[in-house]
Amino acid sequence: MDQSENLSLPYIMPSQAQKHVTHNEAIRTLDALVQLAVLDRHLASPPISPSDGDRYIVAAAASGAWTAREGQVAAWQDGAWVFLAPRPGWLAFVADEARLVAFDGAAWIDAAVHSLNPAPRVGVNTTADDTNRLAVRSPASLFDQESGDHRLKVNKAAPGDTASVLFQTGYSGRAEFGLAGNDDWSVKVSADGSAWVEALRAEAATGRVLLPTALPLVHPEQVVTRRHVREVLAADRTYYVRADGSDSNDGLADSAGGAFLTIAKAVAAAVAIDPSTYNVTIQLQDGTWTVGPSIATPMLNNKPLTLRGNLSTPASCVIAGATSVSASGAGVSLNLAGLSLNGTLLGINCSAGATVGIGAAIVFGAASSQAHMRTNGPGSTINVNADYAINAASPRHFYASPNGFINCFNRTVTLSGTLNFSSAFAFADRGALISTNASTFTGGTVTGKRYEAQTNAVIYTGGAGASHYPGSIAGTTATGGQYG
Repeated sequence: MDQSENLSLPYIMPSQAQKHVTHNEAIRTLDALVQLAVLDRHLASPPISPSDGDRYIVAAAASGAWTAREGQVAAWQDGAWVFLAPRPGWLAFVADEARLVAFDGAAWIDAAVHSLNPAPRVGVNTTADDTNRLAVRSPASLFDQESGDHRLKVNKAAPGDTASVLFQTGYSGRAEFGLAGNDDWSVKVSADGSAWVEALRAEAATGRVLLPTALPLVHPEQVVTRRHVREVLAADRTYYVRADGSDSNDGLADSAGGAFLTIAKAVAAAVAIDPSTYNVTIQLQDGTWTVGPSIATPMLNNKPLTLRGNLSTPASCVIAGATSVSASGAGVSLNLAGLSLNGTLLGINCSAGATVGIGAAIVFGAASSQAHMRTNGPGSTINVNADYAINAASPRHFYASPNGFINCFNRTVTLSGTLNFSSAFAFADRGALISTNASTFTGGTVTGKRYEAQTNAVIYTGGAGASHYPGSIAGTTATGGQYG
């Protein structure tokens, strides 16, 4: 054997003359290969004026003095090119790229391909440690797609562990989002890196988005949030309305600093929430309210809204104005209790598919120029769910028009004073229905027509007879109207 196995260094033979020649050749080879650093690896032809010691990795399609030397190390020594064939595992630093490459037996490749899989720590422009085993100091970081999608994955071992992204100021935590100690996605914030507040949570089981520590969504400072997130009730809710309240309050306390000023504000707060399975009530303070509820937006899931005054003395809580109560639109459902309704035009106007329920302690008071209660339009329904009183006259008490429905089953209606119903006590037209089966009308001195049913409307009394309704003039039917 006349040369070494790995670097092919020539041996000095026992009988060789001029042994220094062989020795110097080996030294030159070592000089070319040890701590190997090349100037370039992309030249296919030799540079014009190389300097002694210059080394290159010959690129593909080599020409000139480098012909057929692709991939070899070309070293300029003593005015000539010396070529060294690499072996697998050789490393070379490429100066013009500031990159370390390795020969894998077929080609020169990035040395990192082998050295970073796996690597215990990787620091890019900074130092990694035992906790932060990948550390990057950079103005920005890019994780790019390779062929379409790209997903950044943060995995944890068990539900009680944390998988999150932490934002810091001066290496002190200020915000964190992810799965923090459970499988609900949450956002937490901190002013000092020590005390943390959960600002937002999305439940893994239901998908509900909650604001655990936020102000109530009815709070004026939540106006922007309220546009996007409904508060979900966990108990019955009462909104209070008082003459000394303010619409900048949240409406949740019966005090000047807690209650709303207007019924309209309370209605808006009610329809903005998700009542779930709970009841929502607007409680009015005693007094006279000249602007009553006008409801055109249903509560979520068409849940009913209750407007309540004074159940013991309904005359102490009066809704006046043109129309005391207005409910309009499919899904709108309003229940009334403890109120005196003194609308100059209408006491109750129920239209366009809405439903109004008359509950305990309702009094129809000073005069309505049209009717105490009216339904107007298909599906519009007034349900009388409790006994009530009438203490002032109106052209009509019951007024059901196009396909509306008034249902007063088995109730006692108490009238007081001298009352005149100039059109008819019960008036129905254009396919509407008034049903007062088993109800009783008592008290007062009543004049005017008892009923009128026309244009295919029906007034149903369960066979109570022509004198079922109070009045001094017999009732009439016309154009397909029915009474019975």
